Amino acid sequence: MNATSRSGALLAAFAGVLVGASFTANSVLGDYPYAGGQALRYALACLLLLPLLGRGGTAPLRTLPPRAWLRVAALAGIGMVGFNLAVLAAERTAEPAVPGVLVGCAPVVVAVLVPLLEGRRPARPVLYGAALVAVGALTVQGWGRTDLAGIVWSVCALGGEVGFAVLAVPVLRPLGPKLLSATVCGVAALEAALLAVLVDGAHAVRVPAPAEAAALLWQAAVVTVVGFVCWYMGVQRIGAERATLFSGLIPVSAALTAPLVAAGAYGPAQAVGSALVGAGVAVGSGVLGAAPHRRGRAGAPADRTGTAGPDAALRAAPHAPSTAADPDGVARRTGERRP
Repeated sequence: MNATSRSGALLAAFAGVLVGASFTANSVLGDYPYAGGQALRYALACLLLLPLLGRGGTAPLRTLPPRAWLRVAALAGIGMVGFNLAVLAAERTAEPAVPGVLVGCAPVVVAVLVPLLEGRRPARPVLYGAALVAVGALTVQGWGRTDLAGIVWSVCALGGEVGFAVLAVPVLRPLGPKLLSATVCGVAALEAALLAVLVDGAHAVRVPAPAEAAALLWQAAVVTVVGFVCWYMGVQRIGAERATLFSGLIPVSAALTAPLVAAGAYGPAQAVGSALVGAGVAVGSGVLGAAPHRRGRAGAPADRTGTAGPDAALRAAPHAPSTAADPDGVARRTGERRP
């Protein structure tokens, strides 16, 4: 693993840890209007990200083709707002571990889907590592009571998690981690605001209590701004397949911090699951060996975002260099999303 891959792995891991540790804020926001809270969170995150772009930092947006804007809208709607909605809907009839376990399968899906979209075979080390991560996440969280609706919504949450990684790949290179994070946050804020008006009407937003305000600020400034940029910088360096492996650290981080607020216990099952996640990340990311050699459809080496194929034109657009780091994320067991 070279210096670029190592830094990408560390950034993706840090983003996963932030998301997992954010469950305390999620529990505080349990009574706040969902869509309105998401709109506030993403709007604030967008405002915080804009100064980081520097002078002319938004210039690449002017040359972004309509197809790329549709992808950004889908990324915000499916991977951010939709993900959170699916998790909350699942937890109406299922225990939080159920969507958590399904979402824990995201590394396996991404490890298969991304190569297929690029016209190449999945890398075996990544597949093996992803399987270990999924088993580890199941071991950490266990399984809970559910019904058919809970399973369906949990599968939708899995789709949102996969979409958050896969949909971002073609627009990451022309925009860069910071501009992409700011753009999707702004679009997600608009989508969440529209949803809030349609669902909650005049009660879409209320003045948050002090604890809720602190939680929203934490979610916006730390989990979203820092987490998103770190995540997308990780994807930029090691590709979506390997970066998604580090989402397995989310339930591990949540399990480690749960005892701090009396929201759970860290026992033998959590320790074994954490070890499995760690082994899966090590195998799939190349820590225990040479990183998988990714090649594009024409046989040329793929770039660091792991992108190739029909969206290559988007990646050829000029972009301002980025120096910061990236799910919207959320503790999978609590019902709030990513950074």
